[in-house]
Amino acid sequence: MDVLSDAIAAMRTGRPHSGRRNKYAPWGMRIEDSDGAGFHALLRGSAWLIPGAGEPVALGPGDVVFLAHGRGYALTSDLDVEPDVVRFGADGRLPEPPAPAPGSTPDTVMLCGAYWLDRTRAHPLLSELPEVVHLPAGSGAHGSLRAAVELLSTELAEPQPGADQIVTSLLDTLLLYILRAWWQGEARGQDHPTGWAAALADPAVTAALQAIHAAPHHPWTVEELATRVGLSRAAFARRFTTLVGRPPLTYLTWWRMTTAGRLLRDDALPLRHVAQRTGYTSEFAFAKAFKREYGVAPGQYRKEAS
Repeated sequence: MDVLSDAIAAMRTGRPHSGRRNKYAPWGMRIEDSDGAGFHALLRGSAWLIPGAGEPVALGPGDVVFLAHGRGYALTSDLDVEPDVVRFGADGRLPEPPAPAPGSTPDTVMLCGAYWLDRTRAHPLLSELPEVVHLPAGSGAHGSLRAAVELLSTELAEPQPGADQIVTSLLDTLLLYILRAWWQGEARGQDHPTGWAAALADPAVTAALQAIHAAPHHPWTVEELATRVGLSRAAFARRFTTLVGRPPLTYLTWWRMTTAGRLLRDDALPLRHVAQRTGYTSEFAFAKAFKREYGVAPGQYRKEAS
């Protein structure tokens, strides 16, 4: 299993949405706090991203920005423009902008998208991201990300049969490319990377994480994981705890409960099957562990999440 893909799958709720936006200067829009994570990719023109905290970021053609934490921000054509507040609709989409004057040519063209996340189970891999992830086009890197942006732009500009499914798949792909580009850049850009940038760059820790994610039902021990990655028990436990931020078995329990929450929310599996898939030999033991983690019984959680 892929740890990055798993982290996204555990948090994602509902379907992502995206739109291609033509902007005519002067323009400005403010996105308020939400449970979503948003991205913007400039296809033409320029813009300013103004985060809730921190300095404005100048954006040019090909730039991609990702805002993971749901905090409000603004996008404007110039820093002196007062942005209009834009709110997501009940379907998770942004409202359509007013029709331009006939014959108008947009100053800026961009893709905007939103992903809805369950922040009660935020994976630390995403929690460590900065307020703004900025992937500038000028670096010449991230070819796969640029290709995904181009494909998405084409599908939104010229919808064809199957576009709904293609756009959803491309949005999922784009999110993974954004996160991959950021974490790989962090690992390369630091002499001594820390946190999850270091964890994902460490072969032993990555192998242990992959084993846990691939088989959360397995009765893993620290000794078994250490043997699997070719380290002594003490060296493995120390390295894993330092980079991941939790001891191996603490992370295992957390991931089991995160997986259980996703199964209860997204599947109709009987509780005994959810228990088995997350390493519990009895439904009673699973229910007790789940309530200790979530504060409610599994059945109640499923009912409230439906």
